Amino acid sequence: MPPSLAPILITGASQRVGLHCAKRLLEDGQPVIVSYRSERPGVQTLRDLGAITLFADFSSESGILAFISELKQHTHCLRAIVHNASSWLAETPDTEASAFTRMFSVHMLAPYLINLHCADLLERSTPADIVHISDDVTRKGSSKHIAYCASKAGLDSLTLSFAAKYAPKIKVNGIAPALLLFNPDDDAAYRAKALAKSALGIEPGAEVIYQSLRYLLDNPYVTGTTLTVNGGRHVK
Repeated sequence: MPPSLAPILITGASQRVGLHCAKRLLEDGQPVIVSYRSERPGVQTLRDLGAITLFADFSSESGILAFISELKQHTHCLRAIVHNASSWLAETPDTEASAFTRMFSVHMLAPYLINLHCADLLERSTPADIVHISDDVTRKGSSKHIAYCASKAGLDSLTLSFAAKYAPKIKVNGIAPALLLFNPDDDAAYRAKALAKSALGIEPGAEVIYQSLRYLLDNPYVTGTTLTVNGGRHVK
């Protein structure tokens, strides 16, 4: 599908998957707006490529609403919203409540409010999409990362609810990845253990998420679906 003049919003695009998807869209001639919380090198890279970059702090309602207000000063329409912003916090005995609250705000409250308050921007574009980036961990739960998993599972539920609410004008889908990219300091033992969890046993990189995003944006007959991109972990 040819690029739209209406921009695509990607939240949390300063590094890794969000940065990669933003760059690929820009390379395809698609206008992009991104949000970022930290001024990383990737933010300047996106500016140099022509993206509009907006600071956002999704850890509170006031921060989310401030971002929405700022966004609407830069565009009157959107081709799509890709909710990629994510937070992972350790759930220790003295911080579990604050960690849960923050992850709930980033993974659920921000997408919820942005979807509600920016539907008018999406309705000015045909086609229009919302894509939630979830996590494969929601498939089975996590005894070690309960708050993270629960808030991402809530995002999966938002996919279903908003798909029903906004059909047929706006398609709403999700992508649930497992391991995509190792961190530079991950040792060989950890890497081997992580790769062994999937049937395909590879580190696929961020491109597989762009391919999944492209599929959802280009397919006119998919809504209310979460794509599993996990290398076959569920059959291992």
